[in-house]
Amino acid sequence: MRFADPAFLVLLLLPLGWIWWQVRGRRRPPAAHIAFPAFAFLRDAPRTRRARWRWLPDALRPLALACLVVALARPQVTSQVAKIHSRSRNLMLALDISSSMKAEDFHPGNRIVVGRRVLSDFVKRRDGDLMGLVIFAGRAFLQAPLTPDTDLMQQLLARVDIGQLPDGTAIGTALAMCLNQLKNLPPRASAIILVTDGANNTGSPSPAQAAEMARALGIRIYSIGLSAADTTSYALNGVWRVGNTAARLSSSDERVLKRIADRTGGRYFRATDPETLEQIMREIDPLERTDVTIGETREYRELFPLALAPGLLLLGLELTLGVGWLRTVP
Repeated sequence: MRFADPAFLVLLLLPLGWIWWQVRGRRRPPAAHIAFPAFAFLRDAPRTRRARWRWLPDALRPLALACLVVALARPQVTSQVAKIHSRSRNLMLALDISSSMKAEDFHPGNRIVVGRRVLSDFVKRRDGDLMGLVIFAGRAFLQAPLTPDTDLMQQLLARVDIGQLPDGTAIGTALAMCLNQLKNLPPRASAIILVTDGANNTGSPSPAQAAEMARALGIRIYSIGLSAADTTSYALNGVWRVGNTAARLSSSDERVLKRIADRTGGRYFRATDPETLEQIMREIDPLERTDVTIGETREYRELFPLALAPGLLLLGLELTLGVGWLRTVP
């Protein structure tokens, strides 16, 4: 049993205080009174039934107040417990926010701007799925644990930017953080989507160790390498171009990302422009969904009528006796 508004139980002090006040008043002689010595002969007179029940109205009043206070606190008992199941995918996004993501070989903006936009569109289509977000550079940070709230995920994605973490590329750390979110969920419907433009150069575990951990858990990793085919220059307008030394995925970087995906049953993709990245995210869509228990609801039955009815009855009885059979004259 529980009380829906337990704060009202503090009012139980009122009937207790009233009882204390009545007992204290009976023990204390009146401050001023008129003695009637002529009534001494009544001391030995037999007590009538009315005199024997004179205490009843004073006892009914605090009892009625206690019942009304309990009714006000709304006692409840559980009537039904229902588990909430969702047929969903469980997806963790690992997004690189290292300084190299400022490269402007992706338009409009740069790699991080395009990455945020495409991932946000991907999240918007995840009706009923559980999504989480890990951002990483020289360190990794859990931006959002698994949640079905796609609006919240989009808001958090919009706040992601370069400079939030020390520079570097801690891919293995980010993957381990994602695995920690997925380890207790059905692996068949769980996956990590890794979006990066470089090779691991800091943190632990290493990408290979993280891939083995994912393989042991049965969780697939889809790795996406962001880098245009040519990052040596970019156009200012239709005529002029300026030199650029933006970092580009090397063949050895791609081999590492491909090995991570292959070891876990996932797949490696190379995104050379925003359109390719959008196409890749559509290819990742058809993951199998499974039933996941995401919570439970309880229905409660109100019990306040069981306290309200006797409270009103006792209060009515006290008033009736007080003005009727047990009426007293002060």
